[in-house]
Amino acid sequence: MKRRPEAEESELFREAVGDVRPLAHDRRVPPADRPRPPARARFARAERRAVLEESLHGELADPLLAPGDELVYRRPGVQDGVLRKLRRGQYRIQGEIDLHGLTVAEARSELKEFLADALMLGVQCVRVVHGKGLRSGHRGPVVKHAVNAVLRRTSAVLAFVSARAVDGGTGAVYVLLSRTTA
Repeated sequence: MKRRPEAEESELFREAVGDVRPLAHDRRVPPADRPRPPARARFARAERRAVLEESLHGELADPLLAPGDELVYRRPGVQDGVLRKLRRGQYRIQGEIDLHGLTVAEARSELKEFLADALMLGVQCVRVVHGKGLRSGHRGPVVKHAVNAVLRRTSAVLAFVSARAVDGGTGAVYVLLSRTTA
C-alpha cells in the first residue's frame, strides 16, 4: 500500500518537533462581554486644532488672486530702486525651488525648508516656481496663494515680485532675502 505525500509530511513534522510542549504564559484574552473603553477622537481634535490654527494665522494673500495676477511685496524700508532691480531680474539668482505638483502643505513645508537653507548659506536672491494654477479649477492658484502667504510671514524676506516671462512669469517669483537674520 502506497502512502500519500500528505501523510509522509505529517509524520516528518511530528518527528521534527518531537516532544515539544506549549509555552506557559499568563496573558489572557479579555472576555468579550466586558465593555470596551470609550474611543478617543484624537484625529477629530487634531482637525479642529488645525482649523483653529489656520483661522488664527489665516492667509495674508488676496483671496481674489487669479492665475495670471502678479505678486508684488516689499517690507517697509525697502527702497523703490531695490524693488525695480528685483522686478527687472537684475539680482543674480543663487537658488531655485520648483513646487509644481506638490500639495499646499507639502509646498509650504518645502518652501520653509528651502528658505532656511538659503539663509544659512547667506544667499541673497532666489527664485520660487509655484506655477500659475491653471489646473486648480475653481480653487484658483492654491500653491501661489500659499507661497504668497509664507513669503509675507517670513521676516527674512525683504521683497518679492513675479518673475520676468523668461523666468516663469506669473508662475514664479524672485525673492530678495536679508543677509542678516534677526
